[in-house]
Amino acid sequence: MHINVIFQPTGRRGKICSGKTILEACQKFGINLESPCGGNGACGKCKVKLEKISCNKESDFSNSSISPITEKEREILTKEEQLQNFRLACCTKITEDMVIFVPEKSEKGKQRILETSESKLFHLNPGVKKYYIELESPTLEDCRDDFTRVKDALLHKYKNLEKHISMDYKVMQTLSSLLRKEKYKITVTLWMDKEIISVEPGFNENIYGVAMDVGTTTIAAALCDLSTGEVITQISSLNPQIIYGEDILSRISYCSINKNGLEEMHNLIIKEINKLLKELAASINRDVNQIYDMVIVFNTAMHHIALNINPEYLGQSPFTPVISQGLNIKARELDINICKGAYMYSLPIEGGFVGSDNVSVLISQETYKQDKMLIIIDIGTNGEIDFGNREGLFSTSCATGPALEGAQIKYGMRAVTGAIERVKINPLSLEVDFKVIGEDKWNNAAEMGGVKGICGSGIIDAVAEMYKNGIIGKDGTFDKKIVCSRIRRDEEGRMEYVLVWKRHTSIGVDISITQKDVRAVQLAKSALYAGAKVLMKKMNVDSVEGVILAGAFGSYINKENALVIGLFPDCDLNNVVVVGNAAGEGAKIALLSTDKRTEAEEVAKDVQFIECAAEKDFEMEFYNAMNFPHSEDEFPHIKHILDSIPE
Repeated sequence: MHINVIFQPTGRRGKICSGKTILEACQKFGINLESPCGGNGACGKCKVKLEKISCNKESDFSNSSISPITEKEREILTKEEQLQNFRLACCTKITEDMVIFVPEKSEKGKQRILETSESKLFHLNPGVKKYYIELESPTLEDCRDDFTRVKDALLHKYKNLEKHISMDYKVMQTLSSLLRKEKYKITVTLWMDKEIISVEPGFNENIYGVAMDVGTTTIAAALCDLSTGEVITQISSLNPQIIYGEDILSRISYCSINKNGLEEMHNLIIKEINKLLKELAASINRDVNQIYDMVIVFNTAMHHIALNINPEYLGQSPFTPVISQGLNIKARELDINICKGAYMYSLPIEGGFVGSDNVSVLISQETYKQDKMLIIIDIGTNGEIDFGNREGLFSTSCATGPALEGAQIKYGMRAVTGAIERVKINPLSLEVDFKVIGEDKWNNAAEMGGVKGICGSGIIDAVAEMYKNGIIGKDGTFDKKIVCSRIRRDEEGRMEYVLVWKRHTSIGVDISITQKDVRAVQLAKSALYAGAKVLMKKMNVDSVEGVILAGAFGSYINKENALVIGLFPDCDLNNVVVVGNAAGEGAKIALLSTDKRTEAEEVAKDVQFIECAAEKDFEMEFYNAMNFPHSEDEFPHIKHILDSIPE
């Protein structure tokens, strides 16, 4: 039986099968509902209000129209919320016509994503090139087939080409008519100088390619002119798979548990990729068929799902991917809408969850060519770490994203408009100033009115400022002796520091950092630090000479505060560099240089992947890293800051 659902305040409506959850209804009708736990009833972010249960205006609210409230909901929803008919969308099944109100704080906002980072010098040598030729028309004396005629003309005019040139099947289907219509004057597009992937009328020198970084949370895409190497335009979007969970294990689980789970998620990401391709082409008044090459980088889970490869065993120890080498796949085989004969190239995977995105980071930063011992921390939903120099490189991954990106923080959210991204606490009054995404200046809470929550960079700032001002100690515990209106116990009796009073927010409640939030940050930063220490031990070194913070999330981090909480080992802050979307930058480099693709294949083989959880020292390192900034390690470069912290 199908039932009617109406979503407010958007007014969106439709029919869905009885027995489906409200979250499933949201996913079906494109309602962007927060669900970082993947619909497991754990995060409490998908709250909705049932204003009435039937589309019939004369009907009254009745619990018979929905599934009974679950124990998880009773734990998360306050008694007041339960009386006001709030439910968790992931736990509530619909059985009758219903109107659902989605509160502002339950909706996802427009993601703030960094799209560019510093470029490296490299030789321009794209994988596709165009060649103009004029052919002799066939005669009774010269009745070579059309393909041979094209191939011979290419080899005659361009002596450097491969002798064994082939032609894409789709090109063959239209070749004869095109040749005769254009009087045998054509432009041929060759892939790797060995396969004809397109034939166009007359002289046409326009040749474009797209580089994409498909992350767990975001997708960044760049349109490039392959003849000049110019980056023409760049755009970004949220990964729509977020509706199935914000971490890779949730998505792997969804693929494994649901019969059509892999197909659903594959189709969803391909649809978004095609949407971005269309936007890029339209930005220069071109058609997607004029995109002749594409490079995409992913973490291993996103790689498998996007390529429609079963990721089930990737989610089980020893976390083995189906394939690690770089892949050239016809774009049309994945239903990617670019030139019909074009290829999509995916860089190689290192191992475990460290995918081609990390290889892309490495070719963009070229730490394997450096003398200095450098550590790269690519901060995202799945944190990836590299350490070493020209003598050798090690890599690993750590589950850090959920806390630092807000999924495990009471008032946490992604970096969208209305999120606090920077925090400062006055050491004398313990009052707070902050900067909100969408505002250019720092603000006192009294001046604000649209604050919705706090994103990752703001969380790091807030915890660091709380530690620097003695609100929390080295072990992360609140100092209960401090008398300040902002320091109090929450409704469950846990300590918290109020950042913004409810009268200055758009969600109607005080926004705070709780004791539980501090613990979540400690767990996340401990994983990163411990991962770094494991790699340092592999290289037999006890210090780093430089730190590279990568990723759209990492681009907004205050590096001093990150060091204060111990996000990475001690280093001169002058040698800590924020590079932005290094994975996206590496994808652009690979698009524009086949030499770099070859280099990437070699780098992936040479990097030694370490599964941290299997290392005997990881647990000890993790435990020692729980304190701010660390239980044992010294931090001489910020000693002046640490020494000034109240006991």
